[in-house]
Amino acid sequence: MDTGSPDTRTTAGGVSASRAAAAFRRAKLLTGCYLAVSVATLAAIALLRDDSAAVNDAVWVRGCVVVASAVVTLLCAVRAARGDRGAYRRLRAVSAVMVVAIAVIIALPGTFPLWMKIDQGVCGVLLLGVVLLVNGRHARTAFAAAA
Repeated sequence: MDTGSPDTRTTAGGVSASRAAAAFRRAKLLTGCYLAVSVATLAAIALLRDDSAAVNDAVWVRGCVVVASAVVTLLCAVRAARGDRGAYRRLRAVSAVMVVAIAVIIALPGTFPLWMKIDQGVCGVLLLGVVLLVNGRHARTAFAAAA
């Protein structure tokens, strides 16, 4: 029985479907961690708002953008795990774009304080894991088989 969902699809081999489901479970976990780190960062920004060396306008903007992208990424991961092809494509795109944006943030001299760059590095590692999972053979095969 093929339900169209990588979480529940069964195939003649069974192993491929279970590996795809495992990949999407891990992607959901990583995106959930990305959201948790992002929300904690925004809370830290709010607490440090009076320290101009730790928080500037760029930090506020980046913190809000990261939380918004983390929410979108998690929603896409959940929907992709349920078999939504559009959410899968968005998850692949958003996670890859955010990894590149994070690399730029870390590389920019002077705009962001060191603590924010470290935080972004943690987010980047989490999202790199998502990129590898959702672009891996098992996840791609799950959606190719659903076509």
